[in-house]
Amino acid sequence: MKEIKTIIIDDEPHSRDELHHLLSEHIDINVVAMCEEAQSGLLAIMDKEPDLVFLDIDMPKTNGLELASSLSKLKKKPKVVFATAHEHYAAKAFRVQAFDYLLKPFDEDELSGTLKRYREQCLSSTKDEERTSKMLTRLAIDENDKINYIDPQSILYMAREERETVIRTKDKEYRVRTALKELKQKLAGYPFVQTHKSYIINIAEIDGLIPWFNGAYQVKLKGIKDEVPASRTYVKALREKLEL
Repeated sequence: MKEIKTIIIDDEPHSRDELHHLLSEHIDINVVAMCEEAQSGLLAIMDKEPDLVFLDIDMPKTNGLELASSLSKLKKKPKVVFATAHEHYAAKAFRVQAFDYLLKPFDEDELSGTLKRYREQCLSSTKDEERTSKMLTRLAIDENDKINYIDPQSILYMAREERETVIRTKDKEYRVRTALKELKQKLAGYPFVQTHKSYIINIAEIDGLIPWFNGAYQVKLKGIKDEVPASRTYVKALREKLEL
């Protein structure tokens, strides 16, 4: 289980101790600092680079909202959970992108729920990073016994024509023997979507959709005159990707 480095910042000693006790019940939480005001809290955050900060709002001099706002400038930004006795601060808290908002006196179940959501988000982020690290930085293609390398992001679409696959970029067209399905697998992680049994397009390069017939569309792509078909079978998935 990955250790979650945590800092508590609260000007009330009783609240700091209570929260520290509740957090100590979770074996993956490591409270690396407890601070009683925002300035020392900021220095601790910069020094310890925690994953999670439990932050009171109503503190003297600099309040928790001001401190949270200043954290956006850090290279490594911790997730902030506001821990306060005042319910009316909730809207302002989420404007500074608070991860969560807990009211005093602390409820064990609510705190456990916050930590569970944090763990789930971390696991999801880790999987996204792993996927990104496995993505091809360039696609090697064999064209007429010559190996060419293409930046996957430069590809506008790929189309199957009889026994060949056409790979179209803004500048060039390549013809390869590799099956469309195999290319799609190699390019997993990039924003490619199938629009027809014989076409896969880069949705980041879509310039417009033109209604066709029977619920089908023609897709306009940036920088070229070609229009790619989007058959009725694939239109729903395409529109979902484009959030239309």
